Amino acid sequence: MSLASWFRWNEPPNRVSQRNPSEMVAETLMMELSWQMKQAEKQHRERENEYRKIKTGVDYGWLVSYPKQSYDISPGERLQLEDMCSKIHPSYCGPVILRFRQLIAEYEPEVQEISRLFRSVLQEAAEKIKEEEEAKKLARQWNTRNKTSLSLTTFKSRSRISPFISDIKTISEDVERGTQPTRRVWSMPEFRSTKDY
Repeated sequence: MSLASWFRWNEPPNRVSQRNPSEMVAETLMMELSWQMKQAEKQHRERENEYRKIKTGVDYGWLVSYPKQSYDISPGERLQLEDMCSKIHPSYCGPVILRFRQLIAEYEPEVQEISRLFRSVLQEAAEKIKEEEEAKKLARQWNTRNKTSLSLTTFKSRSRISPFISDIKTISEDVERGTQPTRRVWSMPEFRSTKDY
């Protein structure tokens, strides 16, 4: 018998997350927002330094100390964004982040504009989720409606159609005999009940 089975420290711990998936999505999306805001501030500072260098001709960047983060969104807006993030399904977390990064790269917004851009991405994702839920609901309704109509078609009735029975009269028989056909169309199949068989 191996001693390795007695010592369990080599195996990775099996931890089940105590957090709700919507909380994890909200935290991930809010971390992405704060990271993008920090990056926008950093780029803004770099542009200002380049402008000063060009204007004065001297680089004093080594003398300047910048605050860690100067702009932050208001607590009320943060709560609204967190609430919107919690409504995003976990499967949409990645696409939301990718769309947000794509818009940041495309527009290069100022720090103050990033939260509005993030809000628009969240609203777009929420609308898409809502549309897909409505489509699924309609598909479910359609499937249940089709199931009931299919059950009617699979229901066996007592009457049967017997087109090849010899006593069926047709128009061609009337023509051969030289008689006038009656009002009934004789080429139609005759319906009989199961009692006749």
